[in-house]
Amino acid sequence: MKLRGTGATSGTLLTGILIGAGLLGGCSIDLPDPSAPTVEQSASGLATPTITPGHDAEAVAGWKPVKENVAGENQYAKTDGCLVAAKVRTSQTPLALADDRASTVGLFTYLDPSILPKYLKTETLRWGGSPDKPGPRVEVLVLEQAAPAGARSTAVMARLFSVPASSIYITVSCPDPATLAAARQDVAERLIIVPPSA
Repeated sequence: MKLRGTGATSGTLLTGILIGAGLLGGCSIDLPDPSAPTVEQSASGLATPTITPGHDAEAVAGWKPVKENVAGENQYAKTDGCLVAAKVRTSQTPLALADDRASTVGLFTYLDPSILPKYLKTETLRWGGSPDKPGPRVEVLVLEQAAPAGARSTAVMARLFSVPASSIYITVSCPDPATLAAARQDVAERLIIVPPSA
């Protein structure tokens, strides 16, 4: 018996169906039950920390968000003219050295070869925890250079985490040294580095 217009016999057609069924027999299609609870998939390996303002930061310190996650950067402004920019960067393996401190010094040197390790000071920022309670801290290196008269005062805080090869980079810029000191205090108390979840 031939199928009309194909020239194939029923035996050939049956063989093709059986081969196709055999190939598909090893496959399965996952159709989840909509009423079943979903399981969150977590990334394997080390992840990147994130930066977030503390609880009710605007009410506490007068900061307002200017940019949110624009190319990995968040910016916050204050009525006194200060601006904080916080960035998270990934894929920084070429800058990762023996440990986090050496890697962070290398990051500053990479950005500006004239920055010597002796110019960098140590400071700490919030490392997770609840914003309204004392919590753990993470060490960062800080570069603060004297500004010429009439120029804005700026401090840069950074840390390169050598194992996940990611970094946090925070710039605080203010009209003068007094407002910069107050802004740095706000950043130390209210800006939280959220540890990687992996």
